[in-house]
Parts: sequence; C-alpha cells; structure tokens
Amino acid sequence: MRWTRAVVAASTLSIMIAGCGAGPSDRPGVAVERAPAVGGPATTSAAAAPPQAEKPKTDLSWRDCTTPTVDLLGLGPAPAGLVLECAEYSTPIDGSGGVLGSFRTGAMRARLPQTPADAAPLVLTSGSDRSSSATLAGLAVGPAGGLLTTRPIVAVDRRGLGTSQPIDCLPPEIRSGLADNAQFAPGAGDPAEAVTEFSQDAVIACRDFLHPYEGTFDAPHAADDIEQLRKQWQVDHIDLLGSGNGAKVALSYARRYGDHLSRLVLDSPEAIGADATTRAEQQVQGAEAALTAFAQRCTGIYCSLGANPRAAINDLVNRASIGELGDISANALLTGISGFLGSPRADQTTHIAELADALSAADRGDRGALNNLILRESAATAADGQFVNRCTDNQTPPSPTRAKELSTEWGQKYPVFGKSAAIAMMDCAAWPATDAPPMPTQLNLPVLVLSGVADPVVGDGGKASVTGVLGAAGARHASMTWHGWGHPVFSHSGCAQQALLAYLKDAKLPADATACPA
Repeated sequence: MRWTRAVVAASTLSIMIAGCGAGPSDRPGVAVERAPAVGGPATTSAAAAPPQAEKPKTDLSWRDCTTPTVDLLGLGPAPAGLVLECAEYSTPIDGSGGVLGSFRTGAMRARLPQTPADAAPLVLTSGSDRSSSATLAGLAVGPAGGLLTTRPIVAVDRRGLGTSQPIDCLPPEIRSGLADNAQFAPGAGDPAEAVTEFSQDAVIACRDFLHPYEGTFDAPHAADDIEQLRKQWQVDHIDLLGSGNGAKVALSYARRYGDHLSRLVLDSPEAIGADATTRAEQQVQGAEAALTAFAQRCTGIYCSLGANPRAAINDLVNRASIGELGDISANALLTGISGFLGSPRADQTTHIAELADALSAADRGDRGALNNLILRESAATAADGQFVNRCTDNQTPPSPTRAKELSTEWGQKYPVFGKSAAIAMMDCAAWPATDAPPMPTQLNLPVLVLSGVADPVVGDGGKASVTGVLGAAGARHASMTWHGWGHPVFSHSGCAQQALLAYLKDAKLPADATACPA
C-alpha cells in the first residue's frame, strides 16, 4: 500500500486515536407530497415486519478513544459515562477483484453505561460530508441519551476520512489554492478559470498518488466496506442510517445488499441523479436559510454581532473578498461559517456565541479565534479524503464559463454563500466523469426519511427524488421534516429521535409528511 503519508490536519484524529490503543430539482413522477401532519398517528400496514438486526457474534477489537476524540474535535469534556471506542478492520480495495489488496477502514462505537449489552448496534455513515466518527461524536456529546440508552451506535468512516486509512495527496499550494478559491494565487485572473487550473493539478496529483485504485472511492465501494463489517460481525441483518452524502452510500448498500437490511433511515439525503449545479444550489439555499436562523437566534441572545448579525456577516465576507482580513480568504471564511452551522453536535444551539464572538473579534482586527475555527472546520469538511470522495461522486460539473455566470447570478440571489459556492464547483472540474450509482430497484423494507428546512450541508432539495426512488423500488416510506437549522436532523431534533426510536424498535413508520418543530 502506498498510503503511508499522514494528512497534516484531517488525519490527525486517525493518527492520535490509533496511538491511544438548487436549481431545478429532480422530482420523479412517483413522488407524492401530502399536507404535513404534526404529531399524527403512526402509519399501519398489513405487511410483515422485517427481521430484527442482531448483536455481533464476532466483534471488532475496540479500544477506548473518548478523550482524544472529543479533544481533537473541539467538543469539550465528554459527558459523564460516555464511552467512545475505536477499531479498524480490513476491507478489500475492490470486492470485484479488479484491484487486489486491502484497505484499513476505521469505525467508532458510542455507548453509555446503561446501553444494553445485548442490543444490536445502529450503523451510521455520513459519507464524505464529515467523517462518520466525527458525526457520531457530535451526537454523543449532546443530549442523545434516548438513542444511546437503547443501543450502541457504530460509525463507519468512508475511505480516507476520520479514523480510516488517510489520504495525503494534495501539494500544500494546491490545497491552499482550492481552499481559497484561488483568491491569493499569483497572477490569477478569472477565479473560475484559476480554480479549474488548480483542479487539473490536484486531480493529477491525487490520481497518481492513488493509482491503481483511484476508481474505488465511490459510494458503492463505501457500501462494500459496510458489508464487510456485517460479515465480520457474522450477523444476517443490520440497521443502517445514512445522513447527507451518507444516504447515497446507504442506498448503494440497499441496492447491493438489501436482503441484509433490517431498518434503513435516510437523514437529509442528497438529491438522486442531480448534476453538480443543482446540488450546489440546493446546498447554498440551505446554508442561507441556516444563517438566517442562526442570526435570529443570535439577535435573541444579544450576541456580539449586534442588532443585524446577518448583515454583519455579509459585510465581513465582502471584506475578506478584497483582502481586508489578511490571509483569510472569503471562501475560507465561509468554510468556517458553514462548517460551524453544519456541525453535528447535538448541543449546537448553545454555542451560538462562539461563532458570533469569533466573527466580531475578526471584524475588530483580532483574527485568532476565527483562524482556529477555520482550521478546525477545514480539517473536518475539506480534507484530501473529502476531495477524492466528492470528486469521485461528482456528476456533470459546469464549465468555467457557466460557473463564472453563476457566480454573478448566485452572488445576487444568495448574497453570503452564492458567489463562492459557484466558483468552488470547479474544484472537481478535471476529475474524470462518473455515472451516478444505480439505485435499488426492489426493496421490501419500510424506510424512514428525515429532512430539515435549513440544512447548510445538503439543503432540502433531495427528499422528493429519494422518496421517488423508494416508491419505485416498492419500499414503504414516511418522511419527517424538521423546522430547525443544522445537520443532520437526528442529532438535533428530539421529535425526530423519538420517531427513530419507535422505527428501530418495531419498524413502525410515523405518519407521512409529519412536521417536527424547531
């Protein structure tokens, strides 16, 4: 294996823990929208309930990693009794045999003292949005007792992320150029063209580094890694929750290994079959909505951003774009903001002052706290592993000319995030085009779908296409919409958690189109 170098920031968690022992949306004709029902009765069906997931017969070699995890993720002291455990297991690089060799996949388990020892785990994947282990840790440090008191949760990190074998393929200057949308690149002209040039160099570097297995980082291969865990556990059925990009991984698992699923939850799923422009606009819409909700809450607690926090943030982004924040580019600033808004930590709303104070201090010339925030969120959401996985999953990026046009259009339509998001679409412009992974064609399983109206990670445009796919596959399904801000839904909404618990217990779905309050 050639993956021996460590990522400077993003792989720090893996190394230290190891040492511790919307544009037009795709709406298939089968998708049906109903009037929302708040607290409606659970749906009933004469269909037999699917089999229950089983407790592992042969478990992984878990080791405690609670303290290094919460420290490195900036989550503060772990709640009393919380246990985070890390382990690795070997997975084939390519199950089809096209590429020989194995890969080290990382997993993390969360439990409490009262978690039943004989309970089957819930398997979690958040795909490439943020490492699954970080998503689980964020959930676990908050008021998640309702989930963890009933069963352990096991997060499986996607290849190159979190506790899995790291990827360090981008030269520092290329990594910085992409992170800054080429704002500080010497002699850079049009940003879209400049980022496209960085993309070409980045793709050459990473594909050369990964050769001959550069094509094994898509969602179906991530699903294979989860199936390998099931085999190592020696169980017939698992419960699987996929959030954001991880919903694509979960659907790939359902396509390939649906007979081994007991429960399937899709939380804040990406749109199915959407091109890069559509998905980017949906994400921008969600980010703008989350920022508005954050600003309202910020005003309510008289935060340091003043009477109009949204305007203050917009002004700071504009200042960064013309170099008035030193070496903090506009895109890096927005990475820090969107990463904070999309943090999975269940107590996120109690940390509003943290972001507000960092931004207001930077406005006064003290950029220390903001720099730390950007470094933390960039490591969590924009590491080399994310670049490889996201570009592998990417479909039909726009041309540089179109990205330039969209930077103007979106800059007016979405004043905080729009311009930078349009340019950032060119990050994967040079990656070879890939087909969208095939979706399940037959799924005899009830499926719970969660979504949020102000999701800064994927937006709220994916639900209709996902429920359409489920309906076409014959799967009974019900959707719940959370009217709060953040990502994913299950880590923030107590209402959604209660529905999730009921579903995991006996496969009963809530009333379709149920609304959860903020």
